[in-house]
Amino acid sequence: MSIESTRETMLRYFNSEHSDVNTIAEDVVFTIMASGQEHRGREGVMGMLKYFYHIAFDATATLHVTLFGESNALWEGDFVGRHIGEFAGIPATGKDVRVPLCVVYDLENDQIKRGRVYFEMPVLMAQLGVGS
Repeated sequence: MSIESTRETMLRYFNSEHSDVNTIAEDVVFTIMASGQEHRGREGVMGMLKYFYHIAFDATATLHVTLFGESNALWEGDFVGRHIGEFAGIPATGKDVRVPLCVVYDLENDQIKRGRVYFEMPVLMAQLGVGS
């Protein structure tokens, strides 16, 4: 893949707010790096994204940096929203959160094959009032 091809694929994915499944390989794997939890296949990844952005939280992602390579991409920003549902055993608090988030993507054949999600759980837990 070329850098431009990677850029085009990723911009389609970002601009669709993760809903353009044609940008995601059927056998995609997203890994939450803090826990090692894996979400496999299009349905698994889409389910994870729906849970984070629409069930546990009413959230969006705000962009700081994107980088594109021949078969990789990086997205860095913040996960911003309100805690509206159970997350990690914590019932909805109604609290607003802003959590640093970074995702590194591997692409093959103009599709996302892997995603490594770096989500600052200690920041989230502090904002939810856990452990304080």
